[in-house]
Amino acid sequence: MLPLPTVDPNVPSRRLPSWLKRRLPRGNGNFYTQELLRELRLETVCENARCPNRPECYSRRTATFMILGNVCTRPCGFCSVAKGLPQELEDDEPARVAEAAYRLGLKHVVITSVTRDDLPDGGADHFRRCVVAVRARTGAAVEVLTPDFLGDRSAVDRVLEAAPEVYNHNMETVPRLYKKVRGRASYQRSLDLLAHVKRRAPATVTKSGLMLGLGETTEELLDVLADLRAVDCDTLTLGQYLAPTLKHVPVARFVPPAEFDALAALARTLGFAKVVAGPFVRSSYHADEMVEGHAHSGTPA
Repeated sequence: MLPLPTVDPNVPSRRLPSWLKRRLPRGNGNFYTQELLRELRLETVCENARCPNRPECYSRRTATFMILGNVCTRPCGFCSVAKGLPQELEDDEPARVAEAAYRLGLKHVVITSVTRDDLPDGGADHFRRCVVAVRARTGAAVEVLTPDFLGDRSAVDRVLEAAPEVYNHNMETVPRLYKKVRGRASYQRSLDLLAHVKRRAPATVTKSGLMLGLGETTEELLDVLADLRAVDCDTLTLGQYLAPTLKHVPVARFVPPAEFDALAALARTLGFAKVVAGPFVRSSYHADEMVEGHAHSGTPA
């Protein structure tokens, strides 16, 4: 049984521990991906959220496409994506995403978005169009990582009409920290979304992720994992939270790799089909490997 960590209320040193330092990859794959995205005028969560894995993923010629613009309507305390008044939707964006996926040779395409509470359907139909376009152009499996659509189940159903192989919605943190970390989001609303997806599309792989190091205890974390299993969530990711800037929620604790391993082992005993945990893990990091073997069949691997 894992001991509950004692969280130091003081902000830790800004010097990263050794396990959070990594070398930059070599080769021109990074340049190729970046130039292609620029040519096709596409946004990625890799850049907008300042993901530490961006150099590695770009060098592998992969990226997580971020649709619906690059301005979010929600001011979450952990995210570096710009907040404010979003732009108009670009009608040709689905075709551009599909073209990028084709030219990158992707077999598993991850599509996420900013939150668009200003749109009647939250951007759900745009998600649907992107999934359809990517599949038609590439034949690839498609994973969507959607916002909560303010609990509008008809919006979720609209996305499901495109039959994405994987439906991801991140819980992000434990209920006690929601107001500080996720602002206007609702823990129960997010949990209900995942439950609804599984009821409406049982063969779809459901997935969720949490950031660790925000001040949660192991007991609180395990309660969230139990809630996720209660709604038949298949795949789980656990990663280290890193504050994008000094203005964001500070890191309360750097979780050692051994603790991530122990948490992953514990999560597997709860029945998750796939668990990926580690300091650099993010919800779309090596996403193809996370669902390999059950993304197409709907059967947990």
